Amino acid sequence: MTSVIEVRFKGNRREYFTWPTQDSSPPRIDTPVIVEVERGQDFGVVSALGEVAEKKCTRCGACGGSQPLTPSPQSEKGNDIPPIRNIVRLATPDDRKVASDLRINEDDVRRTARDRVRQHNLPMKVSDAEWQWDKRKLTIYFTAEQRVDFRALVRDLAGLFRTRIELRQIGARDEAKRLDGIGRCGRQLCIASWLPEGRPVSLSLAKAQGLSLNPVQISGPCGRLLCCLHYEHDFYVQQRKRFPKEGKTVKTPVGNERVIAVDIFRERVTLRADDGATRVVALDQLHA
Repeated sequence: MTSVIEVRFKGNRREYFTWPTQDSSPPRIDTPVIVEVERGQDFGVVSALGEVAEKKCTRCGACGGSQPLTPSPQSEKGNDIPPIRNIVRLATPDDRKVASDLRINEDDVRRTARDRVRQHNLPMKVSDAEWQWDKRKLTIYFTAEQRVDFRALVRDLAGLFRTRIELRQIGARDEAKRLDGIGRCGRQLCIASWLPEGRPVSLSLAKAQGLSLNPVQISGPCGRLLCCLHYEHDFYVQQRKRFPKEGKTVKTPVGNERVIAVDIFRERVTLRADDGATRVVALDQLHA
């Protein structure tokens, strides 16, 4: 079987390919390569190999699980199934220079696209631009609060750049993944470094952890709630099952007392009696 290789492109975009040459070993991680794409060839960098790449490819789900890990011309029903494309070759120094020049040119492309958006008076924000290595396609990434009719804009950009134009709407988390940045923790954004995908985050996660419900204090640079609110949520859910719910009245040797607060780390419960007196009791003592 041909090994699966993960290749990283601009904006932390990752796709999966095979190494077709059986007589030579696959390229190493961080090796620049030229790969097959839908319309021509593109430039990327190897980011994972072997079993790791196969697991990530299976988990990715971008193809809906329809792409086989080995080339297969037809499915069992006779329908065509697009196999994972091949890595064409290792990138040469000239290939790297072309890719570097395109990255520089993309800044001008992004500014031009923003100007054209303003001219067409469209409610959208251009986030990034990405040339395909052979310049047969130009992808413009944008965010918008609603669906946008950008057909006139596409015709305008296609006439200007003389190539196939693809406008792709992305969400706030996808934008943060492409542009990268530093989070409020002082480290690189999880969504841009290691997190496979951004899951929806609700205020209930912050509430379960006893955090402030002010969205400004628990939001990331993208303006959405922090992805890391998911990380410890299961721990809080499991621990809180050992404690009485806040607001519940419990019967103790002192009498009926209401649970005011719980401290899952110190395993303590704050109680308030009918006369207004409060006390802190260890969880084990309360159960006893």
